Amino acid sequence: MKPALLAWRHPRPEGAAGRCIGARTDLPVHWRRAKRLARRIQATARRERLPHVVWTSPLRRCAEVGEWLRRWGWRHHVYATLRELDFGHWDGRPWDDIAAAEIDAWVEDFAAHAPGGGESLRDLLRRAAAFHAPAGAMLVSHGGWMLARRWLDEHGAGVEPVRASEWPAAPAYARCWRFGSHS
Repeated sequence: MKPALLAWRHPRPEGAAGRCIGARTDLPVHWRRAKRLARRIQATARRERLPHVVWTSPLRRCAEVGEWLRRWGWRHHVYATLRELDFGHWDGRPWDDIAAAEIDAWVEDFAAHAPGGGESLRDLLRRAAAFHAPAGAMLVSHGGWMLARRWLDEHGAGVEPVRASEWPAAPAYARCWRFGSHS
């Protein structure tokens, strides 16, 4: 059985600590971290006999991993649907600078509220559901996108979290999650 998707969260980006980082803040990763994750993806493809094709978000923290693989002969596809949640005017700001009332409004209407006027979790769930790739596809995306895809795998389309406390914890940087299976 081949997994439908193997998704890696991008490596730890430079300058993200303590900040709200989403689709509008395009932070780089140190080249060694990008190359290290690309080597792990390459080893997984070899071990599992998967095609040398990778899909990534257009944001540098993902695309730089895909660029290493492209240099080594892989096909690299960039898809905007794999980008992180858009946090609107929160994006790039220190979390401490975002008013507690704004965060409370998001928590109160977790699925439908667009934090910072950006994108709602409902919109992110739709984007994650819209991504289709062949069995065994490998991709590099973001914690938010991976959480949305996990939610969909566990609950199905049309089921939204009612409370923020229902939302799963984010994967560690450079961590791989497997979604679905095909025989």
